[in-house]
This record gives sequence, C-alpha cells and structure tokens, in this order.
Amino acid sequence: MSNHTHLVLFIDEQQAKSWTMHEVISRWHQLFKGTLLTQQYLRGEPLIDTLQQVVNETAKVYRQRLMDISWFMRILNETIAKQANLEDGCTGRFWEGRFKSQALLDEAALIACMAYVDLNPIRAKSAKTPETSNYTSIQRRIKAEIKGQQAQQLLPFIGNPRKNMPTGLPFELSDYIQLVDLTGRCIRADKRGYIDKAQPEILTRLGISHENWLVLTTQFRQCFHGAVGRAQALTDFCEHQHLKKRATVSICQKLLA
Repeated sequence: MSNHTHLVLFIDEQQAKSWTMHEVISRWHQLFKGTLLTQQYLRGEPLIDTLQQVVNETAKVYRQRLMDISWFMRILNETIAKQANLEDGCTGRFWEGRFKSQALLDEAALIACMAYVDLNPIRAKSAKTPETSNYTSIQRRIKAEIKGQQAQQLLPFIGNPRKNMPTGLPFELSDYIQLVDLTGRCIRADKRGYIDKAQPEILTRLGISHENWLVLTTQFRQCFHGAVGRAQALTDFCEHQHLKKRATVSICQKLLA
C-alpha cells in the first residue's frame, strides 16, 4: 500500500536448522558483509582452532537471526526507508512506529488473515478486482494459475489437510482464488456486501459463516490484537508462551466458529 505493508510469514525452523554452517554464512553474506573471519571461512582459507570456534559461534547467531521475524522486518523496513529518503532527498525516520505481529494459530485464522491482506487494495479503492491489485500475492497467484503454475517465491498451496503433507498452505489454490474474488466483489462500495449461503468450499470446511467471513476480511486488525485461532489453539499457544490469559478468546470464538 502507499503508506504501509502487510505480510503473512511462515518461519520454517526445520529447514533453517538443516542448513550447513557454510550455507548459513553464505545466506547472511547476501544481506551483510559479515566479519573478517566469516569472509575467510567462505574463501576456504584455513583457520586455527580458536578462530574456527569463533566462526562456529558466529554462525549460530546468524542462523537464529535468519529465522527471526524481527530481523526480517528490520532489514525490510531499513531498505524501504533508505530508498524513500533517497527519493525525497531527506534523512531521518520513515516509519511511524515499530511493526506489529500476530500469531496465526490454525487454518481459520490463516485463511482469514491472508484474504484480509490480499483484499487491502480493494477496501482502499485502489483496485477493483484481485487480478488488478498491484503488489499483492493474489495478483501473482492468479497470473500463475492462468498458466497452470504456482507463483514463484510464495509458499505453495498444497491441498486440503492429509497425512504426510509437504510444507505449504493447506488449501486448494483454485478454491482460495475463488473465495478472494467473491469476497472482493462483496466488499465493493456499490455492493450490499453479502456472500450467498452456498458459500465456497473453504468456508464450509472451516465452518465459518458468510456473515463472520465478511467481518474477518474487512476488520481483521480491528478485531484481533493478539494471537488468532480457535479456543484450543489459543490455549496451547498461551501455555507455550507462558501466558496466563487468553486475551482474544471471546472474539475468536465469535468470529471463527
């Protein structure tokens, strides 16, 4: 958007932990210069044991940062701020405040947040349809789907949940595109904002009513101010994070059921 961004991120810790030390350092050097020792390591120069140990410890720090949302946002926001300041011929802060993050704990929360993000330009009246909404994942997915492909550099749709699922989004791509397209038509200013009771398969499978769906896809950020998911998912999350209270449980139960 013109003054903010929305991102739905997936941290693949299992993959990050499987990287070799050489791969970790190589990835980090794509972003930063690293240290003299890590540069020597990548060049294949021999290091004495004590210096090699320093490189090992540095790689551990790099690995953790490479799967850290805060570091991801830091790099992204700094890059955008520098480009904007260069264009405007000024210096100083670009973003009004620090980014905000919410955990999406189950399929219902995930699909609602994804649709909310993909439909941002339509709500802002900067686009009339998903396929004409620039800088969105849904536009890239539609263009790829026309060619019978999955969009590159985006997490793929891998179909509905089943045993031994590969990494990806637990929905059918065609169902999601249909859902976003239908929802986008409903939230236009010249429409009454209503999804027929013969709602798309995704909503039927997840048990989300069409009334709640329109609230979720137009007011997601206003409705939720913490982790999002159904009651059991929230309970598990709070136990894992050592939180005493499920702050959003009532609104989650209302809208995700």
